[in-house]
Amino acid sequence: MKTSYLVSSALAGALALGCVAQAAAADEKTAREKCYGITQAGQNDCANLSGSHSCAGQATAAQSPDEWKYVPKGACKGLNGLSPAEAKARLGKK
Repeated sequence: MKTSYLVSSALAGALALGCVAQAAAADEKTAREKCYGITQAGQNDCANLSGSHSCAGQATAAQSPDEWKYVPKGACKGLNGLSPAEAKARLGKK
């Protein structure tokens, strides 16, 4: 009985590694960039520029220039977003 659990676990782990590797390869093909000032409240991707939080989903205001979200490379301008340099300039950071 224990052997079947061990074999099942090993097989599940091997399959999961294959899926992770495939997802990582797909991610590398799709270039992404940080786009500031386009997020909705609670939908940012990670820490903001001002340092008031350090986690995804903690934005408190929509379209805040210090909150960002990953978008396909080249799509930020079409969304009226800011590049990292533009966002830092707007916030007065170096």
